[in-house]
Amino acid sequence: MADTVILSEGAEFDRVIEEVSKYIHLYVMAFEKQERPFTRIDKREKMYGGNGTVYMIQMFDQNELANNRLAAYMVLLNKGDESGFHTHNQRNEQELYVVVHGTGEYRERSGTQGPERKKVLQKGDITAISSIGYHSIENTGDEPLIMFVITSYNRS
Repeated sequence: MADTVILSEGAEFDRVIEEVSKYIHLYVMAFEKQERPFTRIDKREKMYGGNGTVYMIQMFDQNELANNRLAAYMVLLNKGDESGFHTHNQRNEQELYVVVHGTGEYRERSGTQGPERKKVLQKGDITAISSIGYHSIENTGDEPLIMFVITSYNRS
């Protein structure tokens, strides 16, 4: 996996917030807490061997999530940006993508060399991958691809 850089200020941080704020409201209300903005923005270059940059706008702190490792907006600002093929097998997780803006190509397969299944995704589409599958997503449109991603632990 690519190294994660936490963006906290500067031109790149401002550009990501400005672009994403055109399409979504970047606030959350966790149980019994006041509405607040996101917790941080993670920047990942060549995420899972993919191309370009993926930004993860983290909406929750770990202690706010029950049975989930991640609940964040995944942002692929430019055409060709992608999260490469990866699995959640080692952590025994499943993952959901909910597309809130843009267009992308979702790919999945069983195992590292299995046949690929592809689907063009757009606003409102939802994908689900189990811990045994591999998946990737690429921005194929001319606007940012923004998805809400939930990664949850499988119950054993």
